Amino acid sequence: MTAADSRTPDSATWLVIIGVSLCHMLNDVMQSLLAAIYPLLRAEFALDFWQIGLMTFAFQVTASLLQPLIGLVTDRRPFPYALPLGMGSTMIGLILLALAGEYGVLLVGAMLIGLGSAIFHPEASRVARLASGGRFGAAQSVFQVGGNFGTAIGPLLAAFIVLPLGRPSIAWFSLAALLGIVILSQVSAWYGRWQRTNAARGSAPASLPLPRRRVQIALIVLALLVFTKNIYTASMTSYYIFFLIDRFDLSTQSAQVMLFLFLGAMPVGVALGGAIGDRVGPLTVIWVSILGVLPFTLMLPYVSLFWTGALSVIIGVILAAAFPAIVVFAQELVPGRVGMVAGMFFGFAFGMAGIAAAVLGVLADSRGIEFVYRVCAYLPLLGLLTVFLPRRHEMARCA
Repeated sequence: MTAADSRTPDSATWLVIIGVSLCHMLNDVMQSLLAAIYPLLRAEFALDFWQIGLMTFAFQVTASLLQPLIGLVTDRRPFPYALPLGMGSTMIGLILLALAGEYGVLLVGAMLIGLGSAIFHPEASRVARLASGGRFGAAQSVFQVGGNFGTAIGPLLAAFIVLPLGRPSIAWFSLAALLGIVILSQVSAWYGRWQRTNAARGSAPASLPLPRRRVQIALIVLALLVFTKNIYTASMTSYYIFFLIDRFDLSTQSAQVMLFLFLGAMPVGVALGGAIGDRVGPLTVIWVSILGVLPFTLMLPYVSLFWTGALSVIIGVILAAAFPAIVVFAQELVPGRVGMVAGMFFGFAFGMAGIAAAVLGVLADSRGIEFVYRVCAYLPLLGLLTVFLPRRHEMARCA
């Protein structure tokens, strides 16, 4: 634990952590609305697929690439009220999507939603760590569970509210953003008080716990593990429905239920991964999560419908456990750069999911959807790269 970490409260400030988790859910619900309403936008504005792709690109560039930069800036110059400002950007983006009369306004709306997400993730992750009382994994898990839940229910809300009522109904979701602004204003006030209380004790040390090259290798390995996890997750979120329809001749509705088994299992895995990581260390969780899921991913393309559903739950729980452990481990590798590290890994995860979905789509077109799952089943083998991560005793000896 770094000197900065020891200044956190003796007991976790759970109200603050739950607040940022709730806002994470609201943020990711509104974020997932964009992709969910693409069919509606394409029909209303007579868009070509390249225009849909450009909207995705505009959203992902702001949501992914700006996150590490924003985290780095706020590491150096903390700005507690960045959180409600970010949610305000999302709210304006939603209103533009609801009221846009031309394609250019849709692009601006998508970029503003991406900007709100880019501001939210690194800053909210920082606040969760500060409020953790040293239980970094548990706090990171609670924070991330909100996002997983929001991602899961966003498409459902779009299906049952936006599609039947039309595009102007998107504006109603700006009320959720307004609620987020209210909650995050209170969180920012707590963060400001924490800063004033701890200002006299000095800032976090900039020195690394390990030699720079060792830290760089470890961060690259962690990034590759995130890459592995998110390629497989992208294969499930983007193509699992088509796999089930093709293999078992399910209806779209039945296939969606199976997908939500996987999506619903992920928050459970995130919660377990953080809590267990606080007890046994994040490195153990990373080993078990990435490499331990391999037997189940290898079985998934070949089993019956019942076992496909069961395995989707098991895979969702085990695979999701890795991400809070990876973020906590990376933050310990680079003390004093909590926001930059959170932004880098949240942005990287989101960006890689988008790129992976596109690449897997090309593979599915050329070789078939079942081939995609047979190939992706071997991705967890990259979990062997965990052997190159430093052990806890190494970091303790160098701290």
